[in-house]
Order: sequence, then C-alpha cells, then structure tokens
Amino acid sequence: MADQNVPPRRPRDDRGWDGRQQHSSDGYADHTASAPYGYDSPHSYQADARGQYADGYAHAGQPAPAPRGPQWVGPEGLGAPGLARPAGTGLPTLDDDDEPSRKVGRRKAIVALGGTAAVVAGGAALAMTPQIRSLFGDDALAGDATGSTVTDGTAARPSGQQPSTVRTYTEQNESYMGSRAGEALKKNAPSGGRTFSGPAAAAAETKVTVKTVLAKDPILHLARRATFGATPAVVADIKKLGIDGWIRAQLDPDKIEPSRAELKLAELPTQKLSVQQLSDQRDKLNEQGAQPEREMVDATLARQIWSKRQLFEVMVDFWNDFLHVAAEFDGGEVYRNSFDKDVVRAHALGSYPEMLVAANKHPALLIYLNQKDSRKDAINENLARENLELYSVGVDGGYKEPDVRQAAMLQTGRGVEDGKYVFKPEQHYVGKVKILGFTHANNSADPKKAEAAIDKYITYIALHPSTAKYVAQSLATRFVSDTPPKSLVDRLAKTYTTNNGFIKPVLMALFSSSEFWAAVGQKVRRPMEYLVSTYRVLGVSPDPSPKHDNGDNKRTPFARGLRQIHDKLRELGQSPMGHPTPDGYPDVYVAWTSAGTMVNGWNEAGEIVAGYRTSFTYTAPEKLVAKPPATAGAYVDALAQRLVNQKLSAREKNLILGVAGVPASAKVDATFNGAITAVARAILASPQHHLR
Repeated sequence: MADQNVPPRRPRDDRGWDGRQQHSSDGYADHTASAPYGYDSPHSYQADARGQYADGYAHAGQPAPAPRGPQWVGPEGLGAPGLARPAGTGLPTLDDDDEPSRKVGRRKAIVALGGTAAVVAGGAALAMTPQIRSLFGDDALAGDATGSTVTDGTAARPSGQQPSTVRTYTEQNESYMGSRAGEALKKNAPSGGRTFSGPAAAAAETKVTVKTVLAKDPILHLARRATFGATPAVVADIKKLGIDGWIRAQLDPDKIEPSRAELKLAELPTQKLSVQQLSDQRDKLNEQGAQPEREMVDATLARQIWSKRQLFEVMVDFWNDFLHVAAEFDGGEVYRNSFDKDVVRAHALGSYPEMLVAANKHPALLIYLNQKDSRKDAINENLARENLELYSVGVDGGYKEPDVRQAAMLQTGRGVEDGKYVFKPEQHYVGKVKILGFTHANNSADPKKAEAAIDKYITYIALHPSTAKYVAQSLATRFVSDTPPKSLVDRLAKTYTTNNGFIKPVLMALFSSSEFWAAVGQKVRRPMEYLVSTYRVLGVSPDPSPKHDNGDNKRTPFARGLRQIHDKLRELGQSPMGHPTPDGYPDVYVAWTSAGTMVNGWNEAGEIVAGYRTSFTYTAPEKLVAKPPATAGAYVDALAQRLVNQKLSAREKNLILGVAGVPASAKVDATFNGAITAVARAILASPQHHLR
C-alpha cells in the first residue's frame, strides 16, 4: 500500500543552462522564476566526488547535469570546461578603468590574492584552479578531479534496502570532503580538544597551532564565526562585555534592540500580512508584481547585514539549511514567510524537537514535500523520507526502507485546507507501526490521539542518538571547521541528548571547547557570507544615497536595494533559502570553488566600495581610514587594518601596491592617487576577507 501513487524520487532537470540573463539598468540580473520542489527545478542536482547525486542514488550512465551560471563547482571536476555562453555574457572585467597605468598587473594581483584562500585554509590543491589560470592566459593545469567510483545504486527506488548500502557517503558535506581536496583540508584541522568552564576560559587556554594567515586573536575569531562579519562595533562590544558576556547577550536576542534597518523592514509590505491575508490577496498581489516569498528573503538579508542579533541570524541561516524548505515553491508565496517566523525563528535558539514538530504541522512543509496529497489508500513518502534522511537521524542513522514506509503510513491525515493545517481522520492509516525502535499501536483515527501518535514519533526521531550526532556534526561544521574533530562532535551530541534537544546548551558547549578556539581560519566564506560580510565591513547604511534616483514608485529605495543584493546572490549561486531541493546548501569549502563566482564576487565588492548601488549610503573609499597616511605602504597597512582587522603579509602588500602601480614609499593622497577603489577591492579579495 505504501508504494501507491508515490511520485518519482526528485526527478532531474537535465536541460542545462543557456547562460542568458536579463539585466536591469543597475547591472543586476532579474530573477523571477519560481523554483518548485520536484519536477521543474531551475537548479539540478550535481554528482558528488564519487559519482553520486545529492538525492542519494546513483544514476547509471547519466553524467552530472551541467552547472548553471557562475555557480561554484564541487570536487567532481575542478578542471571541467565551462559552458559556452552567448556573446555579451560571462565574467565581468576585473579592471576598474582603461588607463594603462591602473591596469598593470591588476588581474594577476587580485587572483594571486584571492586564489590563496584555499592554501591558507589547508587545501593547496584548490588554489589557483585551472579555471582561474585560464582567465589570465596561463597554461591550463590538470584538474583536481577525484575520479569515479563504482556504486551499487540504481535509478530505481531501492525498496527494502538499507540506505547505506545504496549511498557511499553519510551526508552532503561529507560527500564533498571525501575528495582529494577534502583530504588536503583535513591535514590542517585540529584533531582533538577539551571543554572548559566557559568560552572565555577556553579562549585563554587554547593555543592556535594550525597554519593560517588570520590574526590569532580570540575576539576577532569569535566575531568572524558568531556573526556574518566582524565590524568595528561588534569588536568593540565583545571587548566591552567580555567574551562570556557577549555570548550570553547574543543567546538572549529578545533583549537586544532592533537596528534601524530592522525597523525599516516595514517597507516590505507583504511581510506584515498573515497567511490568510496573503491567500485572500494573492491575485491582487500578483497584479502588483509583489512577491512575498522574495520579500522574505530580502528581509533576511537585511537582518544578516544590519541586525545586532547576529548569532541568532547565524542560527536562523543554519536551520534554514538543516531543516530546509525552499523560499520559492508552489505555495511559497503564501506560506513560506509564516514558516520562517513560526517555525525557524520561533525555535532557532530553542528546542529542535519542538521545531521539527512545528514544521510537520506547517502548510509550507506539508505542501513542499507533498504530504497534503498523502492518504491511507495512496501514500506519498516524501516527507516521511526527508524527516529521517535530512531532518533527523541522517541517511546512515540506522533506518531502513520499511521504516520510511511505516513512517509515511503513520503521518497520513495531515494536510492543508483553506490556508491552514488540518488533520483529516478519514485519510489517516490506522494500525500498529514500528519505526527505528519506535512502536505505537496507532489504533485510533480520533484526531487528538492520531496527532499525538505522530507528534510522539517526530519527537522520538528528533531526540534519537543519530540525530544528536547529526546536529552536532552540522553545528561543528558551521562554527569550527569543514573537518570537525570527532571529540567535539561526540561532546556536542552528548550535550544535545542531555538537554533534550535544546540548542543553547549545545552552543555554549561549542564555544567552551578548545576545538572552536583552535580553528582560526579553518572556514572559507560561501558566496552569501562573502557578500554580506562585505556590506558589513564597509559600513553600508540602509538609507538611500543622495544620488539615488527614485524612479520606481512601487518600492522604496531600501526595498529595491535589498532586492538588488538578493538578485546578485542568486547570480552567485547562494541566497537565503534559495536551494530548490530539501537538502539545503553544502557548508564546506570544496563545494564552493569556482573561478566565475570568485571573480563575480570581487567585482561586486568593487561596486560596493565605489558606492554604485545608490539605494544605500556608502562610506566614500577615501574616508574608510580616518587619517590616511601619506605614503602608499603605510596607507595599505591602515586600510587593511580597517577592512580585515590586521596587516597583510609583505607579499600580499606588494601585490596590492602593484594594483595601484606605485611603490611603498610613493606619496599618495586620500584617494590613493585615484586608485583607492581598486586597492580596497583588492584587500577584499585577499584570503583575510575570504576566511572566517
């Protein structure tokens, strides 16, 4: 019975990408297509290092779908040729102007800076990839492809088989780290550690031994990891409150006052509407061109850039990858904002079991994974499978295919009607179920009893030892390194279990560990993290520039500016809740290596430095340093201290001086003799800004 009316497992869109983009007058692409889960997703799954797809099944004889746009290429082939693009598209230029004196060595200098990020993170095999070399005319090198591995999977759903016999990896991040590049990263990661009485004690007693170009300053390390980018204000707050005091304050976000930008979120009108209002006004909003699901992402970006509740926003982003529901799916325009508010944000620093129970009663998840279509005589497995595979125990957490079937039968009856969650007892399967050691008579269709049985099961898997390990591994990967020590994962999993899935104690254990403080420079920013941190470090204001042309009367400058950032991130391949399928974005560096995206990000940093996005107010680049030194070398030192909180190495400093075309002893004015934008952009291309 459980096999009836089950749609194919995550069908794939193999059509490739034609590279065409529609650009608005400000240079941002206009992305309007929805990304429903399942049948016509604009992003296809890609094979991992061992020939597996991200849905967990091998597809014999099928090559990995072509990557789309300038997305970052994973370890399945760093040397793979890029897609052909129509004339007039492709990477933006790295040059700021056409004056020959300004162009001397600029491209190679910036690439030499940015390309070393992988080296200093421990993965020499990833630096200066063939794509990057080819951009600048150097001889192409052999790629860092890891080769293929024979798997025992098939395109058919492997009913009755243990998932681990079909897949060759445990989860998405690990699939990437199984490559040769991933192995290189592991060699530079701390191998073990211990827990101290608190974060400050751990910071004081931990010696940083890994190779890194980042300053081994615990305050800067905390600011980089627990926020979306260190700013002078954040560093000052940590120094004022102390490490322990700052973390305690961040773990109590309701007591932190909203920022000016958060107050301006009232300018995103659909974010104030309830599910019922969004449903009732759907046609009207469509006519007006309003997109509630995209405004929600815009609001998320505003909070990441400007909120003072930074650790909370980092955790919201973490859960949006772990318990992932895409922003854009058929129904997302009505339900996704409520899921963000009532599920993710309501429980981001609370109880994960409560979050998972709430998610399983929310229309967004029930629609996204087709649970609303599942009934006792025609069962859909999607939500039951993802509850086990992605949202709790993990693919190697001990469940078998019969467990998925039993869970799918137990969860029948849950649906959506008139915009609200409903339980339909006539559609609920009645009968004993046994799932991963959970047994329940499930002998009543009475709504209260049937729903209680489902909630009890969801709570059971959320507190399962495999879930504790999976959450711990994911948190350690986000906050510590791409290869977190087993010692830390085990301690965090124990804390999770001891505290019944409450997250604050787990975070306190993490920040009180020597592994956290020893991992300076062990994480590389993903595209979204890079761009958001760039806005933060440059001190961009949410108010419009005096140069702003208010040509669009439908939206305020603030709303338009956020949408521009959103569109740029979609172009770069990562935006909040932008992954169309329920596995969320990978959180390891080897999944995000691409010459195209790096160059695009560097050029966008240059646009921000120059203040070209007039929806916001920018600090003029010549005013980033309050009292600019009179010589070029000293000016670079001061500007680096302002942008990346430390001086650069002699080699990096010379590369940046080469960007400006002047020696260290040259006399310069506040504009660096006209090269200040190029110099600031080059510093933002350095490993010191790429690493966190």
